[in-house]
Amino acid sequence: MGSPAETVSFPRGLPHACPIGRLDPPPTGLAGALLALKLRKRRQLLLWRAWRKRAELRALQDRTAQVAPDDVLCFLCARNEAARLPHFLRHHRALGVRHFLAVDNASSDGTADLLRAQPDVSLWYTDASYKASRFGMDWLTWLMLRHGSGHWCLTLDADELLIYPYWQTRPIPALTGWLDTQGRDSFGALTVDLYPEGPVSEGNLGPEDDPTDHLAWFDAGNYQVQVQPRMRNQWIQGGARARAFFAETPRRAPTLNKTPLVRWHWRYAYVNSTHTLLPPRLNQVYCTDGGELTSGIILHTKFLPGITERSAEEKARGEHFGNAAQYAAYYDHLTANPVLHTPASTRYTGWRQMEALGLMSRGGWI
Repeated sequence: MGSPAETVSFPRGLPHACPIGRLDPPPTGLAGALLALKLRKRRQLLLWRAWRKRAELRALQDRTAQVAPDDVLCFLCARNEAARLPHFLRHHRALGVRHFLAVDNASSDGTADLLRAQPDVSLWYTDASYKASRFGMDWLTWLMLRHGSGHWCLTLDADELLIYPYWQTRPIPALTGWLDTQGRDSFGALTVDLYPEGPVSEGNLGPEDDPTDHLAWFDAGNYQVQVQPRMRNQWIQGGARARAFFAETPRRAPTLNKTPLVRWHWRYAYVNSTHTLLPPRLNQVYCTDGGELTSGIILHTKFLPGITERSAEEKARGEHFGNAAQYAAYYDHLTANPVLHTPASTRYTGWRQMEALGLMSRGGWI
């Protein structure tokens, strides 16, 4: 891994000018050449895996012929997400996503039928192992390699909603146009866990409802930032899940930083979900000169009614973590229907609030 990561804790908020000046610079000379070679080999291996895993996908509805050259595309892998998908699709259509490329992983709740009926969705099906496909990333990498090169591609889970500065009034092509003028090929976002005021599995929410009306609270602080020297990527942990489920083992808490929006090239590959990319230059979504870079938020809507039943199922399937046994206590806590809200919780009001807290930034985009 190289030299140890630099860790900086922030009791409230998260700077986008990450103070990495004390880190060793990237290696040069022979060491730099060897590291570049290792990362290139790793990227080639990931692309080879995606090519091999393509055999696990069966097209149910391929509408990619209707994709225009400048369309922003969204890629997702879903299983039993029929309750979330109507709002997910509506939200990202409103942002300006023109086509969705989805993988249905053996859903039993009508997810495939729902997606297949959408005129702007291309759908593939697989009943292969989610974990053995690098948690769906091998399948999505193949689809991005095949259909995403040259497009700005947004990669999300069905329980994630992207927001960014001015998102209600400026469509995502305006954001990607700004990024193009800045010479940026990637856009970073912090995952913020939203939760209800009461027990996580109580309440009623229809498929067309906005989940943020029910999940109205979040943790405004308790974030820890590291920069990994090997690929210069951020590694952020904290928030509600770290506080509630990993207080005794904070290093095992979920990673919150993501780079979900990338002007894709067929040679690119995600390494660990959307947390890390190759080539490494795509990971620099933070500023190093004391300024700020434009960034966004992924509103994480995991804690909707029904989470307790889903958690019990996920624990039994063991498909969502590399070592599911280590996360048994996490699942057990969720199936106990906990209350995540505390007196220190903050009510979510919008992107300007997130910027004021230092969780996202307009950068120079005004």
